[in-house]
Amino acid sequence: MLTATRTTTILPVTDPDRAARFYADRLGLTPLGDTGDGTRLFELGRGDVLGLMPAEEGAQSGHTVLSFEVEDLTAEIGELQRRGVRFEDYDLPELKTVNHVAAFGSEKAAWFHDSEGNVLCLHEVGG
Repeated sequence: MLTATRTTTILPVTDPDRAARFYADRLGLTPLGDTGDGTRLFELGRGDVLGLMPAEEGAQSGHTVLSFEVEDLTAEIGELQRRGVRFEDYDLPELKTVNHVAAFGSEKAAWFHDSEGNVLCLHEVGG
């Protein structure tokens, strides 16, 4: 059944070379190679895969397209900042961040954009 499958998340990118450098160098993901249509594949945890598919400008979404669950959000933010990732800060009625982090009950999250404008998230689930 589908509950026992691995998944591949496909993100649209306008510049596959630039995007591949971002995901390898900034996020530290391991490249798996290319597909016949130019999609760049990267290994995610637990056997899942990320595909960076060539697409026209504007194909990116304005909302979160991928969220990485981490054990220590503050440590991960620090590591990614050292690698050149810039995190967003929000001061909206429904979303406020402090030091890039928004708290939702026992969950915390922080957002950033990839090199192509896709919105990515780190989140930590509390006990």
